Amino acid sequence: MGAFFPLTILIYRMYALSRGDYLLDRETLTIRWGLRKELIPVSDVEWVRPVGDLTHQVRLPLFSMPGAVVGKRHHRDLNSVEFLAGDSTNLLLVATASQVFAISPADPTGFMQDFQRIVEMGSLAASSQQSEFPSFIVIKAWQNRLVRVLWLVGILSNIGLLVWVSLLIPTLKSIPLGFLSSGLPRSIVPGVQLLLLPIISILFSIVIWVAGMYYFRRPHLRILAFNLWGFSALSGLFFLLAVLFIVSTPS
Repeated sequence: MGAFFPLTILIYRMYALSRGDYLLDRETLTIRWGLRKELIPVSDVEWVRPVGDLTHQVRLPLFSMPGAVVGKRHHRDLNSVEFLAGDSTNLLLVATASQVFAISPADPTGFMQDFQRIVEMGSLAASSQQSEFPSFIVIKAWQNRLVRVLWLVGILSNIGLLVWVSLLIPTLKSIPLGFLSSGLPRSIVPGVQLLLLPIISILFSIVIWVAGMYYFRRPHLRILAFNLWGFSALSGLFFLLAVLFIVSTPS
């Protein structure tokens, strides 16, 4: 189970890389990286330059890897630099009055030329900077009463399942794990293997929760998030019933 969380981070970084994009128009520069989104008015951008133009080198964030150069680093001249990039070899720095971003467009030279051309053309309408963080989406979802109920049911059922199984294992020498179509036990295994059920339930709930967050951030797909979280809460109760059925079956 301990290996699942690094795997989850790796999967999210792969998703962020596949969804990463830098969009530039006459009004805004839009940076998308996974669930992170930054809308910067072109008029707020003070300069764009390659990272190699700096006098002092910018260190990469901790735990950076190819395809996922993400995080914040302090720089002696720029203060905080936020990396939202997939490649450390073609980094561009985008500076506003309050923040510096490190990005990695496929064609850095072309990106700078496009930016300069847009600046010379001027903006058509005023806009304001907007930041969207994964944590903001979680808070927004939590403010919904139905979401809170579904999350709490899922969390409490998984905690209850894990505690119950932990208390049962010392009293169980063997259990029937799996059944034939006739209802008879398929095989008898050591009682400690009952711990597989809460582990599977917890991992399943985490995967469903992440999938629900993906749909929740899109208003027209939000119903799918509710369906997923409802199914996750219901599955936790089913796992509780499964344990009850197993321990009540003669081994």
